[in-house]
Amino acid sequence: MSTLNIHIVEQCKKNDRQAQMQLYNQYCDGMLIVALRFVKDTMEAEDIVQEAFIKAFSKLEQYKAEVTFGAWLKRIVINRCIDVLKSKRQRLIELEEHHLKVVDDNYQNQWLVDDEVTIEQVKAAIEQLPEKYRYVVMLYLVEGYDHQEISEILNITEVASRTQLSRGKQKLQLALKSKKNGTRS
Repeated sequence: MSTLNIHIVEQCKKNDRQAQMQLYNQYCDGMLIVALRFVKDTMEAEDIVQEAFIKAFSKLEQYKAEVTFGAWLKRIVINRCIDVLKSKRQRLIELEEHHLKVVDDNYQNQWLVDDEVTIEQVKAAIEQLPEKYRYVVMLYLVEGYDHQEISEILNITEVASRTQLSRGKQKLQLALKSKKNGTRS
């Protein structure tokens, strides 16, 4: 983390409102984009970001600079998004351990889509995934979390994270296959 950011965070710990505003302005837009990936309503995403900043500033003493402030804040935003979705009865369906099969890691390297597929098509296909796959796919592919972090965020096992990612990728591949003569190839 840069010396400037460390200084700003230290000032925020002292309740320096100007430093808090500076940190807010630095991260607000990026956190809004993250929130919008989960909740599709701009006003709700803005509320989530505001609540995340309030929580971050009130829990700033817990921030130990082991990761960047942005990564720490992003985790708070994602957790808040998931809490909001759960509270709206859009809860994640947790699979019981005995229903899961262990995923072969070699499958990870076989995930390919046609070159003609656009990023908009990929985003649209992700949105169509069932929730239990969509969140894992978003956290892994878009946000860059590993399976241990995903398991902590979603309160599922690492095996469940791997399995749901694998199944989500399979569904994405199927959805993204080129159409030929009105049917999927």
